[in-house]
Amino acid sequence: MAVPRILIVGGGYVGMYTALRLQRRLRRGEARITVADYDSYMTYQPFLPEAAAGNIEARHVVVPLRRVLHSCQILSGRVTSVRLADRKAEFQPHEGPDLTIDYDYLVFAPGSVSRLLPIPGLAEHGIGFKTVEEAIHLRNHVLGKLDVAASTPVEEVRRRALTFVFVGGGYAGVEALAELEDMAGDAIKYFDGLRREDMRWILVEATDRILPEVGADMGRWTAQELRGRGIEVRTGTRLKSMEDGHIVLDDGDEFDAETLVWTAGVKPNPLVKAGDLPLDDRSRVKANAFLQIEGAPFAFTAGDAAAVPDLTRPGEMCPPNAQHAVRQARRLADNLLATIRGGTREPYRHRNAGSVASLGLYQGVAQIYGRELRGFPAWFMHRTYHLTRMPTVNKKTRILMDWTLGLFFPREIVSLGALQRPREEFKLAARM
Repeated sequence: MAVPRILIVGGGYVGMYTALRLQRRLRRGEARITVADYDSYMTYQPFLPEAAAGNIEARHVVVPLRRVLHSCQILSGRVTSVRLADRKAEFQPHEGPDLTIDYDYLVFAPGSVSRLLPIPGLAEHGIGFKTVEEAIHLRNHVLGKLDVAASTPVEEVRRRALTFVFVGGGYAGVEALAELEDMAGDAIKYFDGLRREDMRWILVEATDRILPEVGADMGRWTAQELRGRGIEVRTGTRLKSMEDGHIVLDDGDEFDAETLVWTAGVKPNPLVKAGDLPLDDRSRVKANAFLQIEGAPFAFTAGDAAAVPDLTRPGEMCPPNAQHAVRQARRLADNLLATIRGGTREPYRHRNAGSVASLGLYQGVAQIYGRELRGFPAWFMHRTYHLTRMPTVNKKTRILMDWTLGLFFPREIVSLGALQRPREEFKLAARM
């Protein structure tokens, strides 16, 4: 009898945690697992703001799939289509010819991508904040702009370099802005002729409040806290354009800036449309409470790209966050095992425990089981919660060491912007 083949599309929260649980619970020779993703590592996104701020080494927020999933086949490249009808997926490796992957069971979890709007200049000049590469780039970029401002007497150049705009008032935008502003505030004292007041940090949010996940009261407190640090919080405001470094907002304000960070929402990975997967009106893969894809009992889905019913809130879907993704992965793995073994599947049910957000060193905001926390207790809760959710003892230990060293030594203020252009110096030498 042929060994069942399990294909896991995506190596993020759902993909990695599902594979890890299956690896531990499958009997020897019971099934073969293949994990296909563009990257060969999982990024723990809640720690990206701290990685960007230098509180955590960037390599410590990623988990290499080949190390933790030692019993799985890892394919690095792009899955270009997934078909349920004939149980096949098309795969494009980074190099070499395309492959067709046959499977008996499917776990579809490609995650999400940034949701861009047709705003002039956005695609050309904006910076996202979903990957560790973007976090590293943004850190180098901000510190590089401090270098620029400190090295020129031209006021217009200084002002453009020291203006930082973040669009999107959800978790990603608020945490990234708060952590980077805190880092830049520490770093700027080492730059002659620059003061913290010379920097301009702006948060642009289209709705009437920020951080809706923690409730209206805590969202207002967060806005007040950020404004107290000199950060401009513009609610009810939209970005109209950013062409040639010129920002135009729909409230009539215009100014020049060289930094635009776009965190205004996500959408399911475009892969959802490359095949015959059933989709809802928001392009999410339709799933039932057992995390099975609608009409395909051999296929499962979860995470940002899936429309999973929230049994604790009848009629609504589970929100796309890490808390649900990690728990869905466990239930999905157990239901897949039950399907292989002819056992009983159980529905996914989890009541949201709350939300936590960091606002820089020793500052945070949280809502846990209806209880609101702010300041140091919320910041401590944020770090504690996410440290417990970080995969592997190795990564937990390294992050804890980063934090411990941060208590005794200042953060690094070196911009390694040349990482984006590693051959520039070599090409220059060749021309001499």
